Amino acid sequence: MIRTPQFWHQSPGVLAYGLWPLGWLYGAATAWRQNRASQALQAPCPVICVGNINAGGTGKTPVVIALAEHLKQRGQQVVVLSRGYGGRVSQPVLVDPKAHGAAEVGDEPLLIAAFCPVVVARKRAEGLALAMAQNPDVILLDDGFQDPTVNKDLSILVVDAALGFGNGFCVPAGPLREPLAKGLARADLCLSIGEAAAQRRFAALGPEHGHLRIEGQIKPLLTGMPWQGLPVFAFAGIAHPEKFFATLRDLGANILGCEALSDHEPLSLPLMKRLAAKARSLNAQLVCTEKDAARLPAQYQREVLALPVRLEIKDWSKIDEKLINLGL
Repeated sequence: MIRTPQFWHQSPGVLAYGLWPLGWLYGAATAWRQNRASQALQAPCPVICVGNINAGGTGKTPVVIALAEHLKQRGQQVVVLSRGYGGRVSQPVLVDPKAHGAAEVGDEPLLIAAFCPVVVARKRAEGLALAMAQNPDVILLDDGFQDPTVNKDLSILVVDAALGFGNGFCVPAGPLREPLAKGLARADLCLSIGEAAAQRRFAALGPEHGHLRIEGQIKPLLTGMPWQGLPVFAFAGIAHPEKFFATLRDLGANILGCEALSDHEPLSLPLMKRLAAKARSLNAQLVCTEKDAARLPAQYQREVLALPVRLEIKDWSKIDEKLINLGL
């Protein structure tokens, strides 16, 4: 996955307006797919979608993990259904972290599988039967807000509070997968992720999402690791690598070097050899994200240190109200 263009998050200029007709067509195509929603499969249990309107990463995986943990605390059996982006399996499969690798099922399903069962299917509707075979009380749909093939009983949109909805245009003129008003109209909640200052800026963008909004923040998991002063060489193949590097700095790590990779970029042996050699030349610890760690070649899993993060939601009451309405 390529990184999102910078102009997507600036005031619309010549390039954005020049691409606007293509963006209009993209949004129209999404709307056409949504008209097929009447043909969506209905699961015997509630389906909760964690999705987004923006193209690229907005923090959905930490949301899925946090929601799975919250539902488990409420006594619910949870199964996640994912497309397994970056994986090569062609048939629906139940993820086995001991038997599967990221190249087969994708890095995010491997990460989520540590918390609850995960079914990966290229077509979500085809994976629904296998997900139901795990006897869930609730299915979490990882992404899929624009997928009309599976009926959603609750849709939570995830947005990066610092980036918001960008210039408000659809791909390729902007970051949106569909027109903002139409997407928000189908959503039940809008979870904005970011620090307090970013949340205030996002809240000021407009009232159209105010009644839907809940706030969350992704924070490093405190494991007792002494980050203060630790010399590190950091790399990250996520949507916004700079956020990972900033987190390490906030923990007090001494970043002697860093390398931003493309989102989900395969960690090939030549790449890892180069990164490891660079870290050794600096006498630094090689560090990556949890998602990157899921893609590490076996021979580097002990050499690279991963920084785990978790989502903290400011107030669960709006979510709990929706869950109660679903009988969860």
